Amino acid sequence: MNRDLGLLILRAGAGVLMMSHGWGKVMRLASGSSEFADPLGLGPLPSLALAAFAEFLCALLVVVGWKTVWAALPVVVTMAVAAFVAHGPDPLQDKELALVYLVVFVALAFTGAGRWSLDEQWSRRGRKRARAR
Repeated sequence: MNRDLGLLILRAGAGVLMMSHGWGKVMRLASGSSEFADPLGLGPLPSLALAAFAEFLCALLVVVGWKTVWAALPVVVTMAVAAFVAHGPDPLQDKELALVYLVVFVALAFTGAGRWSLDEQWSRRGRKRARAR
């Protein structure tokens, strides 16, 4: 019970905060702006789209606990790129937030969403249907 409550708090807290970072990127995409860093050489627009996808949509999926393990992975990659590539030579305090998000989403990728999630609710329904057959 305490584990599941902790996972819910971790998912909701980190996910909503990450979504606040992603929202600005979603709005930039919607406005047609392609000004964005290109740390991997993909081009500014693809980099912006991938960051918006990870930081907003994938974070939202983590918040509700749907496909949590898979949804956390794009956030992990995005935060790793932010910390080790975009801010690689910078001092620790400049990459600290990206590292904190990286650690949290890696933990969620390993633990899953917990009992209070869509993953668990749909898993229970599937088990009930399988027993009814």
